[in-house]
Amino acid sequence: MPPGVAYPAVLSQQPPWRALLGIVLALAGYTVVTALVSSAVVGAGYLAQQPGVPLGDYRAAAVRYQNPVGFLAQSLSIAAVIAVCWALMRWLHGLPLGWLSSVRPGLRWRYLGWCLLAAAVVVYGIVAATAVVGPQPLVWRPQPGLVAVLLVVVLVTPLQSAAEEYLFRGYLLQTMGSFFPTPWVGVILSSLLFAALHGSQNLPLFVNRLAFGLLAATLVLATGGLEAGIAAHIINNVGAYTLAGFTASIADLRAVRSLGWSDAMLDVAGFALFAVVAVLLARRLRLPVTTPATPTGSGGRR
Repeated sequence: MPPGVAYPAVLSQQPPWRALLGIVLALAGYTVVTALVSSAVVGAGYLAQQPGVPLGDYRAAAVRYQNPVGFLAQSLSIAAVIAVCWALMRWLHGLPLGWLSSVRPGLRWRYLGWCLLAAAVVVYGIVAATAVVGPQPLVWRPQPGLVAVLLVVVLVTPLQSAAEEYLFRGYLLQTMGSFFPTPWVGVILSSLLFAALHGSQNLPLFVNRLAFGLLAATLVLATGGLEAGIAAHIINNVGAYTLAGFTASIADLRAVRSLGWSDAMLDVAGFALFAVVAVLLARRLRLPVTTPATPTGSGGRR
């Protein structure tokens, strides 16, 4: 990899047809892999539990997250997208997955740890403040099977969150960066796709997800890697699923299709505040935002 290359331009040294083919294969792989893994997990759960209902009814309940197996199936299916990104980088581009992690290449674990801490303080602080001063107090009503749900949240949700960052802010941002002289086209297109693939939603909820995608992608440009976006995504999802498990259910959270403008803007403000902190941390740690002058391994530790 030549020195001085910004993160969105990592794949720009290769023929454009590879990037175009990669985008098609990434989206197809996302669709196929998530469907296959989800079906396999639900099928295995049905065989293991022997629930005494038709498979179709069991599968429908799983899709709505009405049992922990459905939540596990969905989480694992998205987590498996990391394998899609690895395969495309390895076999189509001839590069290790580390070049999607950062320009070092590889995950900068120290920075990731600090970003996780900062995201937890900002996001959970806002949630706690809202619970205290909000018009409706939280009602603690743990859902059935809470232990199983929390195990999925702790063990799988971080991988699921990271996989979305590797696909949207990583691979798609880099492949789109091969076609346009400015990285902002890739930032906008990948963020629109990220928000749209969340399914049916009202305008405030779509704007909320779009804003998260735009902020996460901007952090990639500002820090030279995915660590800040991964941290924000993990903290947001772990917190949302955990809170839903204790106060309602994962199924209720899965069924949400609308959000008020005030709640949407509060979330965006929290993400924006974290983004500022993440950039300041990156500067404090003196993280490079372009590829190094001397080739390094694929497992950066900074």
